[in-house]
Amino acid sequence: MAEFVLSRRCVMVRLADFSYEKYQKALRQSAGAVVIILPQNMSTMPQDIVQQFMEMEPELLATETIVPVYFALEDEELLSIYTQTQISSSSQGSSSAAEVLLHTATANGFQMVTSGAQSKAVSDWAITSLEGRLTGAGGEDLPTIVLVAHYDSFGVAPWLSYGADSNGSGVAILLELARLFSRLYSYKRTHAGYNLLFFLSGGGKFNYQGTKRWLEDNLDHTDSSLLQDNVAFVLCLDSLGNSDNLHLHVSKPPKEGSPQHALLKELETVAAHQHPDLKFSMVHKKINLADDTLAWEHERFGIRRLPAFTLSHLDSHRSPERHSIMDMRPHVDLTKLSRNTKVIAEALARVIYNLTEKGVSGDLQIFTEQMQVQEDQLASLVDWLTAQPRAAQLLDKDSSIVNTLEYHLNRYLKDVRRHLVRADKRDPEFVFYDQLKQTMNAYRVKPAIFDLLLAVCIASYLGVLYLAVQVRHTFRLILTHLIYFILVQ
Repeated sequence: MAEFVLSRRCVMVRLADFSYEKYQKALRQSAGAVVIILPQNMSTMPQDIVQQFMEMEPELLATETIVPVYFALEDEELLSIYTQTQISSSSQGSSSAAEVLLHTATANGFQMVTSGAQSKAVSDWAITSLEGRLTGAGGEDLPTIVLVAHYDSFGVAPWLSYGADSNGSGVAILLELARLFSRLYSYKRTHAGYNLLFFLSGGGKFNYQGTKRWLEDNLDHTDSSLLQDNVAFVLCLDSLGNSDNLHLHVSKPPKEGSPQHALLKELETVAAHQHPDLKFSMVHKKINLADDTLAWEHERFGIRRLPAFTLSHLDSHRSPERHSIMDMRPHVDLTKLSRNTKVIAEALARVIYNLTEKGVSGDLQIFTEQMQVQEDQLASLVDWLTAQPRAAQLLDKDSSIVNTLEYHLNRYLKDVRRHLVRADKRDPEFVFYDQLKQTMNAYRVKPAIFDLLLAVCIASYLGVLYLAVQVRHTFRLILTHLIYFILVQ
């Protein structure tokens, strides 16, 4: 960024050169706009630059400014504009004032113009959540295991929020678990004595609004619900596509002998016996009701006194990658995602079939051969989920993402239903705005000093021409008089 005054200028900066100090400087000098240029392929960026930007995103979101900030993916035209602008800016440091004046007058400039009207709040926006179930065998009063994953993403620029790891990985695992257990529940011999309830929640990045409303509908506004009966535990899946660590986040340590404690022990058993490269641990954090937002999704259930956990490779809810536009497809390691899926599937199976108490060794694998986790299926799901942004502001009830998720649940589960959440009109819990994506046009222009210089040149030319005409007329008069004088003589 140049040292001269930025007022009414559009500041362009590439991700590799971006810093929060430069951003603050542009705001202080009342820049006309700030354009942050992101690479088309984020995997080409050094990891330290990506990590640095992820840590700055919360600051960008929290900083109030009247200066419009745009994010754009680089292409040849944009890079050409950036290069020419950079050359023009660097020339301002020349030692010769004449060189600066000449370059300023002759260089090309760009006028950046955006299309679109002023953003306004969108009324009656519906956040969609999806529910499906597998009913257990052996009576009506069966315990229920709830599997939850929120499917929306979040970042400083909604149209660039792909949420590969958070929470595309959790959604992919939940759909794969639905496929695996639907096969087990389709045979009488392997039909377990647990109900399995699968829930894809919307608005997860907005304090889990989809889960909040779903709990209210099931616990407060109905007489019959699986959540009102015997809930063994709720397992939330969040950010499971990387790392060799696996953390079970709890608000209250499970009591020994409870189904929650059984899941904890089975996860430890499977990790130790079948995947020794995986480091499993439990992280205890109490729910802080004084915070504006909850740390993990399981806390929504904990508030309603339902035993719940969140399983994640992240050790803290403050990890910047949970809310970043940098969370793209390269952030998901398919091998580790597949391994984590196997660990969760095996641990759940050992719980619902009570294998440890039956003396079954921890080395025994249930999901093998035709029943094994399909890595190709996981890859296809992650590729599809990261092929388009999934910010909640972009996903209405008729979006292709919601429809496709519903289709996948219908393939494996029964009683698939939609749950819609609309903000309260008098005291809205969330407000979405339109105009999230705009087209910026760059017009090649000359600077104002060029017009001044051109006017001076034209005036000089006309002056010289006038003088030439006047001199020619005077010369002809002198010549005429001279000829006349000679003839008279």
